[in-house]
Amino acid sequence: MAPILSVRDLDKTYDGGFQALKSVSLDIQEGEVFALLGPNGAGKTTLISLICGLVRPSSGSILVGGHDALKDYRAARQLIGLVPQEMPTAPFEKVGDTVAFTRGLFGLRPDSNLVEKILKDLTLWDKRDNQIMALSGGMKRRLLVAKALAHEPKILFLDEPTAGVDVELRHDMWRIVDSLKERGVTIILTTHYIEEAEEMADRVGVINGGEIILVEDKSELMRKLGRKVLTLSLVEPLPAVPDALSGYNLELEDDGSSLTYTYDTQAERTGITALLTDLSTAGVRFHDLQTDQSSLEDIFVDLVKRS
Repeated sequence: MAPILSVRDLDKTYDGGFQALKSVSLDIQEGEVFALLGPNGAGKTTLISLICGLVRPSSGSILVGGHDALKDYRAARQLIGLVPQEMPTAPFEKVGDTVAFTRGLFGLRPDSNLVEKILKDLTLWDKRDNQIMALSGGMKRRLLVAKALAHEPKILFLDEPTAGVDVELRHDMWRIVDSLKERGVTIILTTHYIEEAEEMADRVGVINGGEIILVEDKSELMRKLGRKVLTLSLVEPLPAVPDALSGYNLELEDDGSSLTYTYDTQAERTGITALLTDLSTAGVRFHDLQTDQSSLEDIFVDLVKRS
């Protein structure tokens, strides 16, 4: 199946010579939730701006639903909804009116039932007659999402959608993403809250220095790059790690009361089985064990450091 979004060899160099993107290629499949992670200045917002037509690329191509985003930009943009980090809005405009007006900007007929549903889903229905200036920061963020959904896009970009908002809105956003995914909407998320990517994403891409350094299925990424730590509480303290166990990545606590074993998740079965056998042979007994697994955030930080 052809991807709903395809980026090829995308470059962006701004006036002054700063190269924000370097030959970025990326395919996004219809209906997936894709998390784009990267530190500040990595190129996330530049990439989104290029795809959404807010900035022109220096070179490369962008296909949205089979439409060339540069040559057939009207058809391409019709498929895209964007929730930016910030958006200037008319402060005296009413909430319901601005959502309906946004739908009209795409040449679509008025649909009061759809506008009502969007506002209710985002807990904005009771605010529909309020002026935008009267909304709290969290409500304004919800309004940005409502405006992005007004023309029923096939692809929704969420650029740091929950930065600086309360926990309630963050969980509401997760619920909304789940609902949109069930309807087949493709969602591309940038976030500094990596637990959001861990909660919602199907695939993860990492960008740094304007280059995509990794694209991987989330669960496969955590399986391949994740690390686990097994902590063994010993029956009797040890003065040192026995020579027979020197082949393992073991660390002994200062008081000798516990051993920690760090291992790749790929080596989980064989590594632990062999360790437990060798512990028994060496006469090392334990009364308790505990495992901890690296999170997506740990993996992300490690990848960025390496790049």
